Amino acid sequence: MEAKQAINVSLTVVTLAAAYVAAGIIKQAIGRMTQQRDTFSQHQTQMMIRVSQVSVYVVAFAAVLGFWNVDLTGLLVGAGFLGIVVGMAARQTLGSLLAGFMLMFSRPFEIGDWVEVEENEGIVTDISIVNTRIQTFDGEFVMIPNEVVGGSTITNRSQKGRLRLEVDVGVDYETDVDRAAELAEEAMDDVENALTVPSPQVVTKEFGDSAITLGLRFWIDKPSARRKWRARTRVMGAVKEVFDSEGIKIPYPQRELSGRQETGGFQIARKQQRELGPTADGGEDTGRRFGDGGDGDETNDDDESDGGDEG
Repeated sequence: MEAKQAINVSLTVVTLAAAYVAAGIIKQAIGRMTQQRDTFSQHQTQMMIRVSQVSVYVVAFAAVLGFWNVDLTGLLVGAGFLGIVVGMAARQTLGSLLAGFMLMFSRPFEIGDWVEVEENEGIVTDISIVNTRIQTFDGEFVMIPNEVVGGSTITNRSQKGRLRLEVDVGVDYETDVDRAAELAEEAMDDVENALTVPSPQVVTKEFGDSAITLGLRFWIDKPSARRKWRARTRVMGAVKEVFDSEGIKIPYPQRELSGRQETGGFQIARKQQRELGPTADGGEDTGRRFGDGGDGDETNDDDESDGGDEG
């Protein structure tokens, strides 16, 4: 009996040691394989290593239980019920877990990419099976569940390695728009951070309240928040400088206020006022209250009355 236990202990130690060595060999093999291919990201490599190592340790643990004649039937049944309970209690966590595997294969972004997920925008710093961590441009770290990431619209601003930016500028209505656009393109060509291919472009966008709006479009490579704002600042400075030197005015917001003279007014025709007759408020004539016609009638009545007295 003691000899059998000694054998089981020896087999257990050997099995666990073999599992540890196998896990290390698998890690090195997966690392060499992914280094030779650019299609695998660092996150995918780590995920494959972890899944492979867990699988090796699970097999080794099952073998050890077999050495000690442990009945796995009851253990598997209990594990099944436990899995159901845990699954009901941790539905959101399991959803994030499955979403993490989906993100691993779909690869909408990688560590170091500039992304926008819902209202969160920043640089991806870590991708785990459950969460994705983003560092915003304010220096804050935001943990987003992979379930939310998988169900949201993802904007990756750095996947193609370049990003198009646009700055609007208004010029006075008396300005030669073609000349202004030509000067703006030349100014953007000289900006350090703006790419020459694709070349900068100026488009006329709209007739504004105070100016004609031009859209200054240009590209930057290796997009990041710092490069974006640096390029925008330099483009705006270069265009402002060339417009000032050429006498092209960037107008302030302005409005024109104008009025029109009121003519006529509310009047009632003489014929209608005679048909209406006296009003209920003391017999005052309607025309007397609404128009000059009533005044004329009042004058005529007075004249006739005076004439009758004189006669």
